[in-house]
Amino acid sequence: MTYVHIGLHVKCLKESRAFYERFFGVTPVKEKENYVKFLTDSPALNLTLKEVEKFEGNQINHLGVQVDSAADVLFHKTRLEKVGFFAREEMDVNCCHAIQDKFWVTDPNGIEWEYFYTKQDVE
Repeated sequence: MTYVHIGLHVKCLKESRAFYERFFGVTPVKEKENYVKFLTDSPALNLTLKEVEKFEGNQINHLGVQVDSAADVLFHKTRLEKVGFFAREEMDVNCCHAIQDKFWVTDPNGIEWEYFYTKQDVE
């Protein structure tokens, strides 16, 4: 399988590990001192977290998971709310030159994640 890899520096590995374990619904495949690795099949992602002493700002605009249907958006929103996340919902929004249904959650480092479905492109 081919995975997209994202490596994140985090302020608190314990908090970030707990967030991503609940967010993706999987446990880490590797844990070392100041390091955690997740592999997920849907989406195909290799996510690594490394705790750093000096953490300044957030250089990422946002990260997201594109799904195949509006029903998938609602499935993941419900799944995440059941494990304690607050999900900010945006339905039928014009975003990135498209009409989308989506919701957002924020990780402990201020990085926003969206699950979204693109209904149609717009000019």
